[in-house]
Amino acid sequence: MDEAFSFVFLMLASTLRVATPLVLCAMGGLFSEKSGIVDVGLEGKMLMAAFFAAATASVTGSAWAGVAAAILAAEALALLHGFACITYRGNQVVSGVAINILAAGLTVVLGTAWFARGGQTPPLLDGQRLLPLFLPGAGDNILVYAALLSVPLTWWIIARTRFGLRLRAVGEMPLAVDAAGLSVAWLRYRAVLLCGLLAGLAGAYLSIGQNAGFSRDMTAGQGFIALAAIIFGKWRPLPALGACLIFGLLDAMAIRLQGVRVPGVGEVPVQLIQAMPYLLTMFLLAGFIGRAVAPKAAGVPYEKEH
Repeated sequence: MDEAFSFVFLMLASTLRVATPLVLCAMGGLFSEKSGIVDVGLEGKMLMAAFFAAATASVTGSAWAGVAAAILAAEALALLHGFACITYRGNQVVSGVAINILAAGLTVVLGTAWFARGGQTPPLLDGQRLLPLFLPGAGDNILVYAALLSVPLTWWIIARTRFGLRLRAVGEMPLAVDAAGLSVAWLRYRAVLLCGLLAGLAGAYLSIGQNAGFSRDMTAGQGFIALAAIIFGKWRPLPALGACLIFGLLDAMAIRLQGVRVPGVGEVPVQLIQAMPYLLTMFLLAGFIGRAVAPKAAGVPYEKEH
């Protein structure tokens, strides 16, 4: 009984630990998508934030300085995305892909130039990382609790506040919002900045919370998985959380099942186990994308009528 309880506890803790960056990133993406700005660049924001978090923590010796640097890096890319898509009404998907490419290349170039470690940062010591608060074995640092808190907070902001009402309106009928005397551009900029804030926290968690440093392409598609969770959750916080936890559970199972022999099957291939979260992403998108209805103005640049 004790072994079973221990196994369940470790699986739940591992699931939550792995799902934390997905939840933070998905909640950030929800704000952007609800305002009508499609954000394919979640991956790039998270990757850039992870690099600057680890690099700053390594140089300053402060994990909180790393968190601040991560937020600033992600916000800079969020502003770049907003500048391209809101101010200049560019293609939102192209802008997001460009941000992903920029982050993938720039993190390696800066990492090599600053630390001469092939794009990696030096290993971080305990004082440079976000350490567990209550359960050392579970890895429950403060950003894990921030991720859990972000879900009801996102729901409350979107569903119960005046700002949330305007945000939903600008994602559905920006012309009506403009006619009411509100600035469509300012509402959308605030949405992408909120997205940058949460994506920055997700990146910081990856490099100075879950891991002890930055490594090349360490996000490994998690920004795209967060985007898939938003779509699977039909642009609602609680179902998106459920999707993130499913992905986290699969990742946790992948870690636990490595080297395990299944009766009648033999040892499960490590490559198959590691591919499970990405295969699930494909299946969910193929099965649900047709039934999930995005905000009507998502991806459509708004041009003020004169």
